Amino acid sequence: MRLATLTAILACLTVLAGCGDSSEETAPAAPAGGGKAATRQKVRSDWEADPRCKRPGGASRWGCSVGSYRCQAVVSGRGWSVSCAKPGRSFAFTIPRD
Repeated sequence: MRLATLTAILACLTVLAGCGDSSEETAPAAPAGGGKAATRQKVRSDWEADPRCKRPGGASRWGCSVGSYRCQAVVSGRGWSVSCAKPGRSFAFTIPRD
């Protein structure tokens, strides 16, 4: 039952990551004045720096707000998959495992 619930949540996050201006960003570099790319990079940097966005001990999923975006993170095989959205705009990025 627990695996089915986790699978359903991951499927929903995958669908949500596909809405709006969706992209997966794994590279930390953003072009100066790059508009959407710079916004994604700023949200990612703010997410990584905000103590409220840190993974709670043992959690497989968690969320926090970064500026006007609401971000949700899940543990994946590659690290942490993070989806951020606000009305009319969404994107996703991965924080690789150390």
